[in-house]
Amino acid sequence: MSVNPELVGRTFPPAPPYLVGREKVREFSRAVFATNPIHSEPEAARAAGHADVVAPATFAVVVQEATLAQLLAEPDGGIDFSRVVHGAQEFAYERPIVAGDELTATLWVTSVKTLGGNAMVTAESAVVDADGAPVVTATSTLVVRGDEA
Repeated sequence: MSVNPELVGRTFPPAPPYLVGREKVREFSRAVFATNPIHSEPEAARAAGHADVVAPATFAVVVQEATLAQLLAEPDGGIDFSRVVHGAQEFAYERPIVAGDELTATLWVTSVKTLGGNAMVTAESAVVDADGAPVVTATSTLVVRGDEA
């Protein structure tokens, strides 16, 4: 089954809220070698003007993951997860993510293209805080390898 081009324009329901924990930020920071003290020490983060420890820029993918799971599970999507490769990732921030944020993400599909027997699916996830204020938009491009790949 090939990827359904009718996915373009589809918006999925908001994923359940994600409460950003201080230890999760610290763990993620260690995993990506983000050594700035604002990522692990509340005092350093506060001195830099933040309410708590600041997540590294790529942390947004943790919140976005639940929305991508919705896309991959879409019954009529035609996306075989065993053939998916993450092709690209971008983040457009309104403000940093900090421990204590309660974030909700909503995904919509912006593009489905076929190139060389492979499909490329681009989706954006808008992440907002508990007040509905925008925090970050995460854009992912998934490559779904064709039968020949």
